[in-house]
Amino acid sequence: MKEDFKPGDRLKIETDEGVLEGVLMPRPGLAGKNHLVLKLFSGYNIGLDASKIRKITLVERHQNKGKSDVLELKPQAGKPTVSILSTGGTISSKVDYHTGGVYASYTAGDLVATVPELSGIANLKSRMVMNVMSEDMNPKLWAKMAECVAEELNHNSDGVVVTHGTDTMHYSTAALSFMLKNLSKPVVFTGSQRSTDRGSSDSFLNIVCSTAFAASGFSGVYLIMHGSMSDNYCLVHLGTKVRKMHTSRRDAFKSINSKPTAKIFADGIIEPLMVLPERKPGKVELDSKLEEKVALIKIYPGMNPKIVDFYLNEDCKGIVFEGTALGHVPTTIKETSLIPYLEKARDKGVVMAMATQCLFGRVNPYVYSNLREVSSRGVIYCEDMLPETAYVKLMWVLGHTTRPSEVKELMLKNIAGEITEKSAGEEDFLEM
Repeated sequence: MKEDFKPGDRLKIETDEGVLEGVLMPRPGLAGKNHLVLKLFSGYNIGLDASKIRKITLVERHQNKGKSDVLELKPQAGKPTVSILSTGGTISSKVDYHTGGVYASYTAGDLVATVPELSGIANLKSRMVMNVMSEDMNPKLWAKMAECVAEELNHNSDGVVVTHGTDTMHYSTAALSFMLKNLSKPVVFTGSQRSTDRGSSDSFLNIVCSTAFAASGFSGVYLIMHGSMSDNYCLVHLGTKVRKMHTSRRDAFKSINSKPTAKIFADGIIEPLMVLPERKPGKVELDSKLEEKVALIKIYPGMNPKIVDFYLNEDCKGIVFEGTALGHVPTTIKETSLIPYLEKARDKGVVMAMATQCLFGRVNPYVYSNLREVSSRGVIYCEDMLPETAYVKLMWVLGHTTRPSEVKELMLKNIAGEITEKSAGEEDFLEM
């Protein structure tokens, strides 16, 4: 195929299967020279085999206009100031509609140019903290995030929005819920299930609702994403009680063992669903000490109990078990029983905690005799805490004390809303 066209050119392409029109994209590094990529007007990209192309017609040549002018934003008196910190999510990216490409944009001016509604909500500050895929997040990066958030809140920002990849966002919200002490302002995490260049992107409503909540009179760490598949409202979830429950739906995040704390609409109206902590004066304290040598082990039929030995040999300081139902582990069959390994971990001073893989409901060490076998080996049963939250909390607790009595007391103390007195019932789940 003769290379007469450049990325950004608008083309009409006749193939064996029909006629397509769109913008020529740069060829991906893994694509062969006999393929090209076209961005359709729907926002989707399509790859085309050159051998099936009958004719290419140039509709419009791309005009390289250079870097666009930066939109200057002047602070408006009487409006709150919100800092938007990017950690690598797609929500801060901007589409170049000349080439069809997406590039990272972290200036407040570009954010307002992309989502004009933001200028009516708050004065914006924006910066990139890191550029990390969600699956690559780790405890050191949580600490860096917490440090940046505290810095913004203690330097005249009325609230912070953290844009984040969705896959592990609930781990990060749990981490900052423990790391930010005396939190007097709102900290909101948000992301996007679908990229900004897609017509079905959820990023615009998510960032509008998140900014509005960050400018509100409330405080705490929250996660805000779509509340339904439509663009009608977002839900506000407490940072320690939320989980990603679907791989791709726009309303993927659900509050677990708790109702969402609020609904928020595109016009910024907030409808509280629970009592929300109000903003209060005071400096945010950063408390990001973590013990990183903590493991999360899922219990399943036929598992090899020697997995515990692996972590003990790696000098692990704590283990959270994601047990079945009320907090069970294999107990009575000698070949698969975890009991000897729990004893070995206890004798080495390793802290053990139990959460349920059922997610809804709470663990209980007293209902069955096998549960008593586990709890009597020193395993702390963590009420209705999510496994991910228990994992993050144990890191934080062990970063502050290793005394067994103090560790147990802190793990069972409700510090950031991670433990509820009564779990939500099935009827609550069905309404969410």
